[in-house]
Amino acid sequence: MSTNSPMAEMNVPTQALHDWCVRLFADAGSDAEEARLLADHLVGANLAGHDSHGVGMIPMYIDSLLAGELQLNQRIEVVVDTGAMLIVDGRRGLGQAIGYQAMALAIERAREHGVALLGLRNAHHIGRVGHWAEQSVAAGMGSIHFTNAVSTFAKVAPYGGSQARYLTNPFSVGFPVPGGDPIVLDYATSAIAVGTVRVAYNKQVPVPDGCLIDPDGRPSNDPALLFEQPEGALRTFANHKGHALALVCELLGAALTGGETFRESGPRPTTGTWNNMFTVVFDPARLGTAQRFGEETRRFGVGAFVAPVRRDRSHHGAGRSRATDAHRACRAHADRRRHDDPDGCGRGQDPRLARQEPWAAVGAGRLGARPPIARHAGVRRSAAGIRHRPENRTAPRV
Repeated sequence: MSTNSPMAEMNVPTQALHDWCVRLFADAGSDAEEARLLADHLVGANLAGHDSHGVGMIPMYIDSLLAGELQLNQRIEVVVDTGAMLIVDGRRGLGQAIGYQAMALAIERAREHGVALLGLRNAHHIGRVGHWAEQSVAAGMGSIHFTNAVSTFAKVAPYGGSQARYLTNPFSVGFPVPGGDPIVLDYATSAIAVGTVRVAYNKQVPVPDGCLIDPDGRPSNDPALLFEQPEGALRTFANHKGHALALVCELLGAALTGGETFRESGPRPTTGTWNNMFTVVFDPARLGTAQRFGEETRRFGVGAFVAPVRRDRSHHGAGRSRATDAHRACRAHADRRRHDDPDGCGRGQDPRLARQEPWAAVGAGRLGARPPIARHAGVRRSAAGIRHRPENRTAPRV
């Protein structure tokens, strides 16, 4: 375990934290929309119980910005467009804004065609991938996401191996349920996320059994193994099954979309993370089975799977269960759809910022005490909207 002093935790009023995030990135050079999308996403992750993807990511984002590896105020560039199939380039833009733009376009195409296949490549860290499934759900759509990641160092060892070879490659699915709450599945293909290990490292508490191995491949609970020398690695979830799904996320998320896979000789950021994502967005109403789908879902008894986890908190300690966190996140996005954002595209403020939880915990997520930075002169900006490369359009729109 690290010999550093554990970071103090504190509760911050949610709106104050959200306002701080907005001001920070406005000072860094983000326009008002980008700064708000970032703050909505990060603070919303904290409120949903996912501190690994909350405001603790900000120091990494600032380091990436200063290193020229994150570009503010970018607009996605459509490089392949066949109508229902798209590849867009994120141009290393802020992932919370780039992801929103890409998903809004895919949702629009799914409304038109019933289904849309979206490849998003070359984005800076896109945050909690379940956020994009929730954006689809809020628009009445279902979606499936395969995401890879490229960073300075590998963090996850393949099944049976002792050395890290890739990153956490998250997988996510979300879909609305007629007459009921939506269902959203979102998890890393590693046993836990790197950000979760970071939170434990800063708190100086061990990680759960079965998550980490030391450099010799022996099981360990010490989170310092990911951040100090000699480095260990995360294990995949469900052994060979997690390894296989991570492979699928790597190839669909990056290779198929024209992005970069994680490899020894490939380009990498010196700080931070780049993401590529392959997404299927579909309109379930076009299948004509909405009523039966809702009925069968209730007959199957999805609540019976969730309720025991809500009742038995012993699996997750004294904190909220993850099932409850997911339920609250889904309900918040359903509220967004019903109220000020019928498109589900994130234009209204995240309801979690004004609902029943007025506090967001920070500290262990390594928010730090950095002051707002001055506008960064090296940031490339574009006031243009979505750009097309007509020469790369593979087929005319139908």
